[in-house]
Amino acid sequence: MDPRAAHTQSVLHAAVLELAAERPITDITVIDIISLAGVNRSSFYQHFVSREELLAAALEQIEIEMAHADEPVVITDATQPPAELVRFMRHFAANAALYRGVFGPRGSALVTARVRARMLGFVRAGMQISPEPITQAELPLDIAAAGTSGALLGVVEAWIAQDPFPAPEVAAGWMWQILGPGRMWGAAATS
Repeated sequence: MDPRAAHTQSVLHAAVLELAAERPITDITVIDIISLAGVNRSSFYQHFVSREELLAAALEQIEIEMAHADEPVVITDATQPPAELVRFMRHFAANAALYRGVFGPRGSALVTARVRARMLGFVRAGMQISPEPITQAELPLDIAAAGTSGALLGVVEAWIAQDPFPAPEVAAGWMWQILGPGRMWGAAATS
C-alpha cells in the first residue's frame, strides 16, 4: 500500500476510535472524523464509504493485532482460562467505552455484524487447529463455532455493561466456566 494512503487510513482509524469511545457512532459526523484526523473529505471518501465502515475497519485492525490469529491457543491447565482468553478480555476492558457504543442500542448494525463475523472466524480457526475433538456431541464445525463465538460475545456485552465491571481475569474465568474447560478451542468438529 502507498505510504500516504496507509497514513491517511491510520489517522482516520485513530480519529474514529477516539470519537467512538466518547459517543455512539450515530452521533459522530464525517466532519468530526476528518477534523480530528486532519484530512479532507475527499481523502475520507477515497478510503471509506461511511463512518460505520471506517469504524468497522478500525476495529478489525485492532482486533486482528490483539488476536494474534496465527498463534495456537495453549491450554496448560483445563481448570483455568488460557492466557489468550485473558488477553482477549483485556483488549475489551481497555476499549470498554468503545465496545459499549458498538454493542449498545445506538450502535451500528454494520459494525456489530463485522465484530461478530471476526469473532466467529477466530473461534472457527481455533477449533480447526485444536487437537481435542468435541466429545459430548458431533456438531458441524460451523455450528460449534457459531455457538461458541455467540457465547463469548454475550459474556463480553454483559460484562462491559456492568458499572464498574470486574477485572478481565474474572470475565475470562466466567467465559471458561460457561464454555466448559477446554471446549472453547477443543472442537475439531466435522465439517
